[in-house]
Amino acid sequence: MSSKRRPQTGSSGHPTNRPAVAGSTRSGFLPSTGEPASTGARIGFLIIVAVLVAVVVIGADFVLGAIAGSNGAAGPTTTPIATRAATWTDVSPNQLADMLGHKDFTLVNVKTPYIGEIDGTDLYIPYDQLTARAAELPADKTARVLVYCRSGVQSAQAAQTLLDLGFANVWNLDGGMNAWTASGRTLIQKNR
Repeated sequence: MSSKRRPQTGSSGHPTNRPAVAGSTRSGFLPSTGEPASTGARIGFLIIVAVLVAVVVIGADFVLGAIAGSNGAAGPTTTPIATRAATWTDVSPNQLADMLGHKDFTLVNVKTPYIGEIDGTDLYIPYDQLTARAAELPADKTARVLVYCRSGVQSAQAAQTLLDLGFANVWNLDGGMNAWTASGRTLIQKNR
């Protein structure tokens, strides 16, 4: 059986010479979905509006955060913008040995469990107890505090905790006690 194609007819019922548009069934509808063309336009418009709203919200958050950081007012986070960018200073065993010759800092062993310490250590506070024992640290938040542990992992966490507590002059022994002893220096044992 062969199928015959019926000619398109106009409103008067007479055949028209308009070519059929592939996929179109009704005028004013999208060929792929069958939805009214105005719905597609509405969806596109809503997507554009949503993107613009997102840009405005992100921009406003950025501007308000910058304003809060510049005048000291509390912004959307509890950490001031300047503190988020703060870092600690790593020192080598040789640098620490030189610094101990004219000591002007607080030296804190943060290794847990206690395995010994560098001679000249002022405090032993495990890295995970720094916040709870912050009263033992210098009251002056600009005072230099140097932390160390066995390898540098716990002291890096301690250095970040000190920055979070508001200390601005934080130092860390790079490589910890392992690097200290590898440089030919010794540890001492105290009853801590």
